[in-house]
Amino acid sequence: MDHLSYKTKSARKEDVQHDWYIIDAEGEVVGRLCTKIAHVLRGKHKPSYTPHVDCGDNVIVINAHKVRFTGSKTEQKEYVRYSGYPGGQKKATPADLLVKKPEAIIENAVRGMLPKTKLGRAMFKKLFVYADSEHPHVAQKPQTLELK
Repeated sequence: MDHLSYKTKSARKEDVQHDWYIIDAEGEVVGRLCTKIAHVLRGKHKPSYTPHVDCGDNVIVINAHKVRFTGSKTEQKEYVRYSGYPGGQKKATPADLLVKKPEAIIENAVRGMLPKTKLGRAMFKKLFVYADSEHPHVAQKPQTLELK
């Protein structure tokens, strides 16, 4: 047989359509929520997924201050960051971040699940996290994404 009866179609940047989804994070477990978000941001939920093309959709997350952790992670887990200067290492627990900046919890988790490349940074820019239920993306007419 000298010809294929099928061909694998690769998506092109020009052909990809980016949809908008909204996710309500109220009462959701952080890790399970963020894996679903990373899955949609990468575009793996689409049949036309291509690894080297940004096929993913835009994701809006609301009620980020109402996420939950299992076990005793709110007191024991630590988010470590470093300024680059001697003595510049700072640590924060999820309980601290939920009070000061609840968006950072979801953003850090999703960023860790995306590729560490230019493509991964482009995918991360399509994530919009808000602490409460208000968001400025009403004009995009986002569809509700059910996680279960």
